[in-house]
Amino acid sequence: MITTSIRFAFCLALGLAALPAAAENTAPVGDPVAGEQKAIPCNACHGLDGLSINTLWPNLAGQKEGYLVKQLKEFRDGIRPDPIMQIQASALSDQDILDLAAHYHSLSGIPAPVPPPHS
Repeated sequence: MITTSIRFAFCLALGLAALPAAAENTAPVGDPVAGEQKAIPCNACHGLDGLSINTLWPNLAGQKEGYLVKQLKEFRDGIRPDPIMQIQASALSDQDILDLAAHYHSLSGIPAPVPPPHS
């Protein structure tokens, strides 16, 4: 009886330990290429390269995907109030948000070199 209980507890512990790994493998992922197309309206404030042209708007290039997903969902769902971002995020699906986060995460965050002026 004790041996059966020990085996059951051991198998249960192994099964529970594997759950987080299994959950990580099935998490939805974003497509950075699709996100690039979906980011076109975002470029006006956050820049073509994810680097904002205004100090009031954050740089998104190189940002962690999880952070971007959380923020966009909170704007969309009205949890994080901002009149501009709530409007922009209101029509985004969960997949749109994952794609946008993957796109901005894939950007380097390094500004493109500015060519010297012609003399």
